[in-house]
Parts: sequence; C-alpha cells; structure tokens
Amino acid sequence: MNNNDIQWTKSDTGKVLLFLIAIFAIIVLYMSAYIIQAGERGVLMDFGKVRDNTVLSPGIHFVIPFYNTIARLDVQTQVYESETMAASKDLQDAKTKIALNYHIDSNVVNVLYRDIGMDYQTRIIIPAIHEVVKASTAKYNADELITQRETVKDLIQSGLYERLSSRGIIVEQISITNFEFSQQFSQAIEQKVTAQQNALKAENDLKRIEIEARQKVATAEGDKQATILSAEGKAKEIEIIQRQLQTSPTYIQYLATRQWDGKLPQVTGGAIPLVQLPISKVES
Repeated sequence: MNNNDIQWTKSDTGKVLLFLIAIFAIIVLYMSAYIIQAGERGVLMDFGKVRDNTVLSPGIHFVIPFYNTIARLDVQTQVYESETMAASKDLQDAKTKIALNYHIDSNVVNVLYRDIGMDYQTRIIIPAIHEVVKASTAKYNADELITQRETVKDLIQSGLYERLSSRGIIVEQISITNFEFSQQFSQAIEQKVTAQQNALKAENDLKRIEIEARQKVATAEGDKQATILSAEGKAKEIEIIQRQLQTSPTYIQYLATRQWDGKLPQVTGGAIPLVQLPISKVES
C-alpha cells in the first residue's frame, strides 16, 4: 500500500472540519430554539434564575444554550375537582364536592413560577379550596346548604377569587356538584320533606272541603230562595184570586171554564150535565 493512499490532504481535512462545524451548529441551533405553543406562556431563566419582567408569548424563541432555559406554563382554562369535609352551622358533617374553573394570569406567569413553581395546584389551590369551603359551610345550617345552594356557591366563588387572584390564578367559575350528609341526617331531611308534603296535602284537602261546603251552602241558599219566591208567588196569586172573588162572585166560574179541557164527564143514566156559564146582563 502506498503511503500517499493513507495520507489526508488539506482539502479532506477542511471538509471534515466544515462537516463537524455544521453538525455542531445544528446541535446548538436545536438547543437554542424553544417553541411556545398557543395557550402557553414561557418563563425565561438565566442559570435557573427567573428573569424579571420577561414573559415569552407563543412562537419560536432563541436562547443561549446552557445559560438560558425556558419553562412553559398553560394559561388556558383548567378544571380542578375537589372534595372537602366540613361542618355546617348546626354541626352537621357535610362533604362538599366542587369543580373549579380557573386559568393562570398570563402577565404574571414568571412570578407564579418563581414563587410557587409548577406544582401550584397542590401548594395553593387545594389549601385555598379547603379553607374557603369550610368557612363558607360553617355560615349555614345543613338544610340551608341545600335550599340556598346558589348563595353558598357565590360565597365560595368570591372567597376563592379573593385568595387566588393575588397569586396570579384567576377563578372563572365554581360549581357545587354535590353535598353529602350523614345517613341519619339524610333520613331526617327525607322525613321532614315527607311531613311537609303531607301537611301541604292536608291543607289542600281542607281547602277543597271548605270550597265544597261553601258550594253546598250556596246551593241550599239558592233552593231556599227559590222556595220562598215560589211561596210568595203562590200567596200573591191566592191574594189576587180572593180579591177577584170579593169583587166578582162569578170569577170562580171563569176560572173553572179556563181549566175545563172541553170533555164532558162520563155519567150513567143518560143525563147530560149542564155547565153553567156566566150570563152577562143586557142593559135595558
């Protein structure tokens, strides 16, 4: 083998060097490029220290490798569900289940990351939920937690907003998904509701009976008035007849004629009864 065959030429060395530089440049470029996705914000750090007043928006960003690092935080709406055991005003145990809708304030993600870190749910959201729910539940009796559910929800929501907004977490809405009480209290509530329903039914039955009684009284009163009017009418008729009889003795024959149906009575012996009709006197 010729020595010339194993010797590198200057041009070959230059090509290898350029290749290595290109590879190194690609690696450096890859390590220095960060992409912040839509719905995220970036926290820029210098040797692990959060850079103040710097929040990276969605897009591609270039940093100095090994010197700068970027932490990405989700600023879209997130949902956290929690269960909290608390005591009501009348000392009934109540398990409250709520769903919290929230998002991180995109303007202060660097402060949240610097002070709390990525585990902000465990460190500030969960303790805030437990404390606010317990404080709110203690202001109401157990049955009021059910009947005034919307008011209780608003109280919890305003309390959480006040506690979390100062830490860069914005409360959008909460929902109380359930209240659970002890079995004894649940049975007592059921019995109370049943008693109220029975009382309401009895009250409605009493009203119905009263209405029916008033209707019967009204009917009887109407019948009474009708009877009185009928009797008064009969009495008036008799009074008129009596006056006519006093002034005209033949009036009774006139009434008999009005009541005759035109048929002769059936008699035996062949005699035809005569009907006496009043004869008017002819004035001479």
